[in-house]
Amino acid sequence: MEHQFPKGFTGSGLHCGIKSNAQAEDLALIVSDRPAVGVGVYTRNLVFAAPVQLDRERTPSESVRGVVINSGNANACTGEQGLRDARQMADWFGDACGFSGDDALVLSTGIIGEHLPMPKIQQGIADAAGRLGGGGDALTLAARGMMTTDTVPKIRARSFELDGAPVNVVGLAKGAAMIGPSMATMLGVVMTDAAISAADAQAALSEAVDESFNCISVDGHTSTNDTVLLLANGAAGGPVVEGKSLSILRATILEVCEDLAQAIPADGEGATHLVTVEVHGCKSRKDAVQIAKTIADSPLVKTAIAGADPNWGRIVSAAGYAGVPFQPESVTLLINGLLVYEHGVPVKFDAEEVSASIRDNRDTGLVLILSEGAESARFWTTDLTAEYVRLNADYHT
Repeated sequence: MEHQFPKGFTGSGLHCGIKSNAQAEDLALIVSDRPAVGVGVYTRNLVFAAPVQLDRERTPSESVRGVVINSGNANACTGEQGLRDARQMADWFGDACGFSGDDALVLSTGIIGEHLPMPKIQQGIADAAGRLGGGGDALTLAARGMMTTDTVPKIRARSFELDGAPVNVVGLAKGAAMIGPSMATMLGVVMTDAAISAADAQAALSEAVDESFNCISVDGHTSTNDTVLLLANGAAGGPVVEGKSLSILRATILEVCEDLAQAIPADGEGATHLVTVEVHGCKSRKDAVQIAKTIADSPLVKTAIAGADPNWGRIVSAAGYAGVPFQPESVTLLINGLLVYEHGVPVKFDAEEVSASIRDNRDTGLVLILSEGAESARFWTTDLTAEYVRLNADYHT
């Protein structure tokens, strides 16, 4: 079934001339037909882009009417002019769609240190405002307008009933490289037609990001523009959700974010494997995340997977330098469900069988089991290939 915008939301995407490729969309609009709750989670990088500053100032809010997004230029490290340009984009967006520019949010991604081509963006916003739609084609164009080095648009959705009314949660994201937690080089917009308070929306998004976008890595790089927004306009009808209904909505937002988070490393530049690292048996989730992240970020682990090498030593040693104390003699490791290391020592296994399980499948699973406690975490990453190096050596930033 083709995904569509949630009720009360429309969008569009087109090429306005920011990117040199005339076939590549570089501008997108997302509009709510009524004031929406809007909240955000932003990069932790001390060097952050003008749109991040703008959106931080405007969220949380109960009056957001939409998001204008450009790709190909990050509007980062552009000083006061960059902030003026971000505000101008919001004002043009509001003028074109019939609401105050103060109720608009802005996202940008692409090359840093260059000013936006504002006349092209002004015309693009006017043109895109005339093409708004709520169907699958419009949703896909909006997702494409966010893309930089992505090879595919990233759209995930859930539809369900809440208090007897049909409710939708739809998310868009971009990201393929310079990916590391806190968050990544990524943008995300999650929309729902449910009604939720700003405080509950912020809690839901923060939790979802922590367990999804903060658990992915391609190269450990935290960007200047990373932003995930949640918009909730209540167009599905019904009261503001609370209690059990709120728990269901929060769980669904998390599911959509997890789907999008996995799609980012799956589309990693030059990647041939999506790697899921699971760590079990830790004293705290923080410890489990730290160990999983260390394994995921290890170039030796990533290159071993690229070469279909069941090198358990690289994985176990990465866990050992993660900075989390544990009993080495308790460690057990499985690769794609095949036991290779148990209670602190390697076991006999069919190396060719494990190698083939890596080589012949895009998905690779690493499961590390400790005996320190009951907490666990999942982390998603990619392998590291020569193609990744070539792409990023050639990409102008």
